Amino acid sequence: MEYLHTMIRVTDLDQSLDFFVNKLGLTEMRRLDNEKGRYTLVFLAAGDDIERAKQNQAPLVELTYNWDPEVYTGGRNFGHLAYRVDDIYALCDKLMKAGVTINRPPRDGHMAFIRTPDNISIELLQKGEALPPAEPWKSMPNVGVW
Repeated sequence: MEYLHTMIRVTDLDQSLDFFVNKLGLTEMRRLDNEKGRYTLVFLAAGDDIERAKQNQAPLVELTYNWDPEVYTGGRNFGHLAYRVDDIYALCDKLMKAGVTINRPPRDGHMAFIRTPDNISIELLQKGEALPPAEPWKSMPNVGVW
């Protein structure tokens, strides 16, 4: 068995790409516009997965944008995506400066949660050992849900 991708539906493709590519740092690997089905699929890879994704078309996140507006509910029921990161403090700082709310700050130097514009939770995990607890993270409260 091999993990291929996780599909999430998005309501605004440009806003979602800004979040995933410009803010979170994923790379667009391929895109499919299906005029008959009236949707666009965009496949994204994390930095350390790009070469593997080029060879295997996996592991990826698939953003599905339906051209006809729909209201999606129950995003919390989806659960979350998880990414291992080189420096959780640096990434959370970059995301905050880009206007992303850190719902569960990395107080322990190991784990944080953020949400996409469509309220999909994303877990960020520190690669290797947890970083030593540091401010402003260790005293930052949780915000919202994740």
